[in-house]
Amino acid sequence: MTAEWVHQSVLLNEVVEAFPFGGERKLLIDGTLGNGGHSAALLRKYPGLHILGIDRDKDALSRAAETLAFAGDRVTLVHGNFSGLAGKLQEYGAEKADGILLDIGVSSPQLDDPSRGFSWRADGPLDMRMDRTSPENASRLLNRASEADLAEIFREYGELRSARKLAAAVVETRQKKPFATTLDLVELCDRVLGKSRPGTLPMPTLVFQALRIAVNDELGELRQALQAAVDVLSPGGRLAVISFHSLEDRIVKRFFKEEAASCVCPPGLPVCVCGKESTLKIITPHALTATDEERSANKRSACAKLRVAEKKEVHFNDTNQRRHP
Repeated sequence: MTAEWVHQSVLLNEVVEAFPFGGERKLLIDGTLGNGGHSAALLRKYPGLHILGIDRDKDALSRAAETLAFAGDRVTLVHGNFSGLAGKLQEYGAEKADGILLDIGVSSPQLDDPSRGFSWRADGPLDMRMDRTSPENASRLLNRASEADLAEIFREYGELRSARKLAAAVVETRQKKPFATTLDLVELCDRVLGKSRPGTLPMPTLVFQALRIAVNDELGELRQALQAAVDVLSPGGRLAVISFHSLEDRIVKRFFKEEAASCVCPPGLPVCVCGKESTLKIITPHALTATDEERSANKRSACAKLRVAEKKEVHFNDTNQRRHP
């Protein structure tokens, strides 16, 4: 492993503990393989474990292949989006998985490589694509999207109060000179948004986050992946999701809560008529976060939240069930 892409996997111990596989043969889908740190720890602990690793970043797959080489044929790596994990599982030759791990976010090598354009702290091309084969990148989005669409992106994904003001400035600026580099965008942020208040994230961080989410459709991918995960998990199998900001964590928390509910009828009905059945048991009532020790060693772990749920045995109910008080 070269120093250029050393990566510390966040919540490593917590992830390993989330999957009590034992010694028998099991299959885990690592839907966001990255550099393979979590999978490596799981493979070392469980000799019967096999990993189907998916990532849409081919550079990450190359790094993971080196990290996981020790496990030999217990590892299968595929290029693709984690929203398509059901299809990748089918291509692998299996119908069900015993565990699924989703580590949502940008890896250290992606952030630290100026040529990827994910970080505002280094000048580079305004790219931000997880999958470099994708036709859409951040500069194309900034230079072509309507003012209304840009305002929505900045407001919804960056939670910026000045979203409309920034969108208008983008449109005005690009008429004179198209956006091409991260520095182009940072200079606009500084001019239009000013400095952040003490104790808050730098404005460029929020703007870059918003663009990255839009370029990669990260929230849409997450929603699709969560549903696909529930569909392909074996009963007793676990789904573990690491998120790094409130938009992601909110989606995961709401999804787990909805899937764990056994009835969604309006209050007051004497019997259940919705026919809904609980598919998940929530293992972590509250999100797990990094210890003080991990935060000191790896600053990027400070925002990480881990939620874990377990697939339940599902039986189709008669819709007219008596409601529990």
